[in-house]
Amino acid sequence: MRHGFEDLDLDRLRRRRSEKWRAFPPDVLPAFVAEMDYDLAEPVKEALRSAIDLDDCGYANPGGVGETFARFAAARHGWTVDPSLVHLVPDVMAGVDLILSLATEPGDGVVINTPVYPPFFDHIRGAGRRIVEVPLVRPDGRWEIDFEALEAAFAAGARGYLLCSPHNPTGRVFSAADLNRIAALAERYGVLVMSDEIHAPLTLPGVRHTPFVSLGGPAAEHGVTLASASKAFNVAGLKAAVAVAGSPAVQRLLDRLPAASQYGAGLFGVLASLAAWDEGGGWLDARAARPGPGRIRRPAGAAAAAGLLRPARGELPGLGRRLQVQPRPGARGGVPEPRPGGPRRRAPLRPAGPGARPGDDRDEQRAAGRHRGPDGRRRRLTQEGAGQGRVLRSSGRAAGNRGRAGSSRGPGRPARPPAAGPGTCAATAGTRPRPA
Repeated sequence: MRHGFEDLDLDRLRRRRSEKWRAFPPDVLPAFVAEMDYDLAEPVKEALRSAIDLDDCGYANPGGVGETFARFAAARHGWTVDPSLVHLVPDVMAGVDLILSLATEPGDGVVINTPVYPPFFDHIRGAGRRIVEVPLVRPDGRWEIDFEALEAAFAAGARGYLLCSPHNPTGRVFSAADLNRIAALAERYGVLVMSDEIHAPLTLPGVRHTPFVSLGGPAAEHGVTLASASKAFNVAGLKAAVAVAGSPAVQRLLDRLPAASQYGAGLFGVLASLAAWDEGGGWLDARAARPGPGRIRRPAGAAAAAGLLRPARGELPGLGRRLQVQPRPGARGGVPEPRPGGPRRRAPLRPAGPGARPGDDRDEQRAAGRHRGPDGRRRRLTQEGAGQGRVLRSSGRAAGNRGRAGSSRGPGRPARPPAAGPGTCAATAGTRPRPA
């Protein structure tokens, strides 16, 4: 079966109408959003084609979602799921919004482990809740939860914990022991754990992801797992995810989800998810077998002659790095000139110094004066590349390039991105872009 993992046609990609390929001018290789550019899994294509052939574009019906997700969870994670405990929601973050509104009160604290997926900040603030940062620590070169700080946050009155598992952007796959420690603290302090497990199907071969509520006991009594086919199968725009309870108490909470949570999901999202979960295992296994980026065929034109494409600002936090197409031997020129009135040419980039810290936010850095390094020069934490590697800074004046505003959080990283290894998620592990 052809999976489309090896040879990506940039001209074909640029004909797409999705936000990724329309937000920036053609001389930008967009890496600002966590989407793959591979061909869709054939079962997903067939399901969508069938719906179009039937002119089937009405509201979503959740029939079969619980049973199909339960089969997928058992096959991929060894998790036995009661289908009646699976609730359809529009997407993971919409599910978080709905659960926060049911389980917490305005002003309540919600814990997150920075550096983390930037929309966590926006959604918590948007719900009228208070962000409580408990940064990950890295004592031996491996990202870990700071359990003392986590307990202190719970003891101080936080009512929710938005856990990113596997963690985005560090790629950390938390062990069952870590998750049990979280569950014990949640039980002790009465905290609800909302576990965003959207990247779980992308864990590398040999690495085991443990769904939070699958642990039973305190995890099931105080946790909700949120999952989706969107990232693993690249169908985020079709809108469908699930919130899974593990206990009668949490089921009673999710039973209060409004009807809008069902109708906010898209029919195509439901159909794509059913096909992906039931028949997409082969495609997913082939994807996991080669976690690196595909080769992008160089387009014709001046940008290709220069050999360098301007990077787009990233969605994922400051562990990203800029994607660069290396100049071909003998190629003339350098960075393409920006469009009139557009962004200025950037100064050369080099790895950030040790001043970058977990939990740093770009706006907060400016307010605190931390956007300048020890030499007084402006430091710019970037988000480029789906969590792939190092933090970069400009050695001169920070000249912005076209991109949406967003938070950038991340610690200093080594000059080379980390190799994917045990305890690593393919979606966020560092990989080096290949030259065209």
